[in-house]
Amino acid sequence: MSRLFPTHSDVTVDRSDEAELLCIDDDQTTEILATLSSDTSQNIFRQVNQEPKTATDLAQELNTSVQGVTYHLANLQDAGLVEVLDTCYSEKGREMDVYGPSERPYLVFLGMSTDKPGLTAAFKRFAHSIGPVGIFFAISGALSKLLSED
Repeated sequence: MSRLFPTHSDVTVDRSDEAELLCIDDDQTTEILATLSSDTSQNIFRQVNQEPKTATDLAQELNTSVQGVTYHLANLQDAGLVEVLDTCYSEKGREMDVYGPSERPYLVFLGMSTDKPGLTAAFKRFAHSIGPVGIFFAISGALSKLLSED
């Protein structure tokens, strides 16, 4: 017997090429940092960034309750970090939302919003001059330098 409703989602994440720059004095930054202060929220956020998932899938992978995952997903959604990308159905026929990262990524700058225009322009010039591969190597080099100093 074939299934009438899909039990798995084949949704792919389509992220924007431009990140939104948030500064430390932005209300949204405060909300994002508060939301990600929980280890469970961080783990859920990491998981849905790797692959879109349902609350049930996340609860199984993180060895926690569906209710707990749903609570953190709601907070992540309110902060603009995740969104519902699709819907699928459980084996029992219940509708389940499939969560993934929001379409627009964020870049948190630990400076004031008065620095935002100049910083945005600098990032655009930097990205344009070295391209995506150069950005990857610049970030990798900076991280490896920071980690080797510890």
